[in-house]
Amino acid sequence: MAATAETVVARPSDRWVEPARTLAGPVPRPLSMVDQLALWGNLGVSLLGPVGALFVLAPNGVAPLSLVAAFTAVVLGTALGTLLLAASALAGAQTGAPAMVLLRGLFGTRVSFLATVLNLLQCLGWAIFELVVIAAAAEQLFPSHVRWPYVIAAGVLTTVMALRPLGAVRALRRYALVAVVVATVYLFAQLLRHPVVSLTNGSWSGFWLAADVVIAVAVSFAPLAADYSRHSRSGRAAFLGSFLGYTVTQIAYYTLGLLAFATVVSSQGDTQTSLFAAFLAVPLGWLPFGVLVLRELDESFTNVYSTVVSIQNLRPLSDRRVLAIVIGSLATVLALVLQIADYQSFLYLLGSVFVPLFAVFAVDYFAMGGRRRWDCSTDAPPRWIMLVPWLLGFAAYQMVNPGSVSWWASAWTGAQRAIGFVPPSWMSASITSFAVAALATFAVCWVVHRTAAAKSE
Repeated sequence: MAATAETVVARPSDRWVEPARTLAGPVPRPLSMVDQLALWGNLGVSLLGPVGALFVLAPNGVAPLSLVAAFTAVVLGTALGTLLLAASALAGAQTGAPAMVLLRGLFGTRVSFLATVLNLLQCLGWAIFELVVIAAAAEQLFPSHVRWPYVIAAGVLTTVMALRPLGAVRALRRYALVAVVVATVYLFAQLLRHPVVSLTNGSWSGFWLAADVVIAVAVSFAPLAADYSRHSRSGRAAFLGSFLGYTVTQIAYYTLGLLAFATVVSSQGDTQTSLFAAFLAVPLGWLPFGVLVLRELDESFTNVYSTVVSIQNLRPLSDRRVLAIVIGSLATVLALVLQIADYQSFLYLLGSVFVPLFAVFAVDYFAMGGRRRWDCSTDAPPRWIMLVPWLLGFAAYQMVNPGSVSWWASAWTGAQRAIGFVPPSWMSASITSFAVAALATFAVCWVVHRTAAAKSE
């Protein structure tokens, strides 16, 4: 299946359709730009955003940033990360292929399974983590000595949404977005009633470490984007809907967290519990907080559904409904039994895989003419050579920022010492990784094209 730039306009009968049960079925195109603005706007809103603001304000191992520096890191990091997300969404709309199937054109069908397995681990892991966060927030809203009812309720609702993904997207547009906007404005207004610490008191030395945290969160959605944008009425709607929707709300929610830590929330102890308690403590705080807890379901839903679609790249004739029930149930059970807190560091490590991967994809697809020959068929030939720039970009990321998984970080720190490399504080792991992967992709594609031209003479 070659890529196409044709705009596919949804028929009136497409309004209530859902994706085909298998990848062999037709691809409905009912989603407008407003639908996608609502989807990505809601995905940019997350209870993890305000909590994660602490890692922007106080990056590990460096002096805390000033509020101005932290806010700038949030804006720049979000914009850079969301560009990759939106590029993936555009390609999904142009080809009609879900994200992992789209990578068949980059690597070939069999080689694309490597990225698919990594994405399965990422999506399932984040689905479990989101269910844990929802349950923790629900416990703050409705104090209880037992957590399992909240996990099960969130798991059931997540699975139902994954069974009807396009219906869930339309429901987010109709019901969730307005409620979220009102809740967000109310929380901002309440926090701004408190004195704010100095905007410039702090450092800029850890600026790129802070920006990398934000970039990684945005890029973690790039392997999911095409799963939804393939149902877009046009490429323009997919690109603008994802870029504008996600950028505005992720910036808003990291800023909400920065404001909370600069006013009423201590950075000591359990910051998640303290932050949730602060939201609940404002007048009528239970209402906007309840809206955010319910809205968090779209995070778990998209991760479960994208796990399903990723499995279909491995087994194209699998029924997505059966897979949704299996994956939703598995995520719920694991959320009940796993101690997930330390797993977040591993999930961020997995996320670093996708910065160089989508750099390679973007350069090959958009800049090197790959769009004209993109092959998403089940027998797409292997392109092993494209693993080289991906691996080089991944290595560059780890050399700059090996993360916080102890054994992994120790190995890369040893590699830094072996070559005498000390990453300067101004160096961004994400930008360095992207640049290395992109330049290596240009070089590989040039060599491949020259070799092919020589053979044809």
